[in-house]
Amino acid sequence: MKAIMLMFDTLNRRMLPPYGCDWIHAPNFQRLAEKSVTFNNAYVGSMPCMPARRELHTGRYNFLHRSWGPLEPFDDSMPRILKNNDVYTHLVTDHMHYFEDGGVNYHTRYVTWEYLRGQQGDPWIGDLNDPNIPELLLPIPDAAPRSYKTIRRQDWVNRKYMAKEEQQPQPKTFERGMEFIRTNAAEDKWFLHIETFDPHEPFFSPEKYKELYPDDYDGPHIDWPAYRRVTESPEVVQHVRNKYAALLSMCDTYLGKILDVMDELNLWEDTMLIVNTDHGFLLGEHEWWAKMAQPFYNEVAHIPFFVYDPRSPQQQGVSCDSLVQNIDVPATLLDFFGVDQPTDMQGISLKDAVASGAPVHEGLIFGIHGGHVNVTDGRYVYMHAPGATNGPLYEYTLMPSHMRFPFGHDELQNIALSEPFSFMKECQVMKIPARPKRGNIYHEFGTLLFDQENDYEQENPLNDALVEARMIELMVDLMKKNDAPAEQFERLGVE
Repeated sequence: MKAIMLMFDTLNRRMLPPYGCDWIHAPNFQRLAEKSVTFNNAYVGSMPCMPARRELHTGRYNFLHRSWGPLEPFDDSMPRILKNNDVYTHLVTDHMHYFEDGGVNYHTRYVTWEYLRGQQGDPWIGDLNDPNIPELLLPIPDAAPRSYKTIRRQDWVNRKYMAKEEQQPQPKTFERGMEFIRTNAAEDKWFLHIETFDPHEPFFSPEKYKELYPDDYDGPHIDWPAYRRVTESPEVVQHVRNKYAALLSMCDTYLGKILDVMDELNLWEDTMLIVNTDHGFLLGEHEWWAKMAQPFYNEVAHIPFFVYDPRSPQQQGVSCDSLVQNIDVPATLLDFFGVDQPTDMQGISLKDAVASGAPVHEGLIFGIHGGHVNVTDGRYVYMHAPGATNGPLYEYTLMPSHMRFPFGHDELQNIALSEPFSFMKECQVMKIPARPKRGNIYHEFGTLLFDQENDYEQENPLNDALVEARMIELMVDLMKKNDAPAEQFERLGVE
């Protein structure tokens, strides 16, 4: 038995043909849906990138106990468990966050791994000459932090060395993934994780994909929207959407190459295929760009998810309404290879959901450390905002690293040792006061309740005390099952 997980970053469900989009050129995603089970109720868990990937290793939520960071010493890592049970694991990726302080030990859980350079501001090419930066709609402000300026400049340096499609990280990542498949097609017991940073911003793609989405925009260059409210004109918003669409069509092309190889080598007989993402992205909806600052509306939180399981080959071209998350991926893969699931994993194998549409979860929570705690039962989405002070709030970790740098010495002045939580294997951890996020912007949005059935666009918040009470009860129950810290309930004002 073999398994492939193909993961895209920032893949928008609403812009895929299997989920009803009629203007995006993505025939291979439709082809994938015709070969697999399409999950209609898949949601993010912990936001954003590395918190989501910790869940893909551990099968449990990250966001209630800490923010962005490496795997912890007590974490159960699915690739490592497979490796310890004689399943060969290989990662091929162009996702640079694996190789920064906050992701430093994820890739080393695999038997072997490859990293393809050049995405976004990856510190790749050492070229001190000023890059040829065009006039930008969103110029780099003089007052911007040095790290912001460095990343933006480095992105333009990198682009100088990727003039041809085959020089770009995504094609190289897929080529190396297909090389692994061809080399090992006749072997047994392997798991291949192919992961591309695309279609994450910046929305940089070859001209042939942009030509699929012509528009009349003739202003300064923009393919990397800022994380803030939309102030641009509808013309600019549509232009950015077209840039995203072009990169998505590029992703579709390389998805098709994986499907071609599986057809050619007849891997459908014994190979599981999972296609997923970490989150979506706002492209002007709700008058916002991107993610992180605002509540996690459906454009970000409701994600695409596809599974083909060779144990149920008849389940092709069907949809499944079961509630699922990426925390279910580790359990699914361990089950597929006949490996026992650790007791600390909260995810559930999707074997029965794929085979018969069996229910998986009664409810799901999702969020970001220090933000709203969100819960859904499949019909309603409830977004519970923190109080005005958003406190108390702590980080519980033995690996105190942010995305690109360790915790500062000022953050470590008032640490304490915390008694272990249930999943920490009796390890005491550091309890570090968390930094407030931009004046507690989450409190400013307030608590929101939406009816997915009658208001999928989430434009009309409900005021229904009975439904809200039921959703709070479900949220609290799921938080307790996750052994959430006591102060999480305090900062939300729930018991």
